[in-house]
Amino acid sequence: MRAVVKQNPGFDQMEYTDIPEPEVSRDLVKIKIAYSGICGTDQHAFKGTYASTVTPIVLGHEFSGIVTEVGPEVKHVKVGDRVTSETTFETCMVCPSCLSRDYNLCSKRKGIGTQVNGSMAEYVVSREESIHILPDHVSMLSAALTEPLACGVHASIEKAKVQPGELVCVFGAGAIGQMVAQVSKSQGATVIVAGLSSDVARLQLAKAAGADYTVNQGEEDIDAIIRDLTDGYGVDVAFECSGAVPALNKALQLVRRKGRVIQMGVFAEEKNTIFTDLILHREIEYIGSRSQKPSSWRTSIELLDKGTVVPEKIVTNIVSLEEWRKGFEEMMRGEGIKTVICCNSDIAEE
Repeated sequence: MRAVVKQNPGFDQMEYTDIPEPEVSRDLVKIKIAYSGICGTDQHAFKGTYASTVTPIVLGHEFSGIVTEVGPEVKHVKVGDRVTSETTFETCMVCPSCLSRDYNLCSKRKGIGTQVNGSMAEYVVSREESIHILPDHVSMLSAALTEPLACGVHASIEKAKVQPGELVCVFGAGAIGQMVAQVSKSQGATVIVAGLSSDVARLQLAKAAGADYTVNQGEEDIDAIIRDLTDGYGVDVAFECSGAVPALNKALQLVRRKGRVIQMGVFAEEKNTIFTDLILHREIEYIGSRSQKPSSWRTSIELLDKGTVVPEKIVTNIVSLEEWRKGFEEMMRGEGIKTVICCNSDIAEE
């Protein structure tokens, strides 16, 4: 089968090549891939800056497809099912995190597209526990982005516990910020999405997808806007989704006393200067939100089923598997929001 393989550590070292099709055993499910999203993690792997990537490996962990074969221990998933899958392939199953099914926090976790072959290929295998069967009316394109949606669910619902009527500000208009905005909106919040002058098109898309307000911080005074909206008290919840320390500090400045600030972005440096005095004196809840876990996926499928979130709204380009490099280059230049690879056009539904 054809696949996009990171052959060696370092910058690029990527190859579009033929490799053997994966085989099923035990509880494994073989999936013919419709779409595979290009994530920030994949871009870091391309650049050689993501330490968790074990080479050689097929990249990709955001995907949808159709089941073509199941292992002898598979009980519920059937050939022909339209599915998506969690990114967890293996965990230790004995640590406290695994026992509570917080697989995202297991130190021995192996993930699809990072430690085992991923979805930028014609086929992938995943364990049955990670598989989610799609509602009939959910498109393959939206389903391929269930992983970033689940990240948004984990942050917005499970960590921040966004409530109806709350005012939420999302810093970062990329794919994760867009998903956080859509999920927060689905919970009855009023949503502000803040970006930079380079994010004009992204901000327009956020507004079209349901955000109540968008702020171009290069041209607009976000402090004044939030002061006017809240009578000077600040927002109830702020999400840092950009990976920029100044955005985090702005979030700490603009959240109300006893408000919640959730960090989702990964910063370039391990140690950074943040406004910890604000956390102390205003009793701000500063919360980390890492990736997603099984409960996040169950809720995501429910939201997809209800149509309260539509991830495909953030797809700005689709390329073929053969054109994978074009897709990566577009994403790394900051063009659009989400580029998705069509891996098998015969089963792709747009």
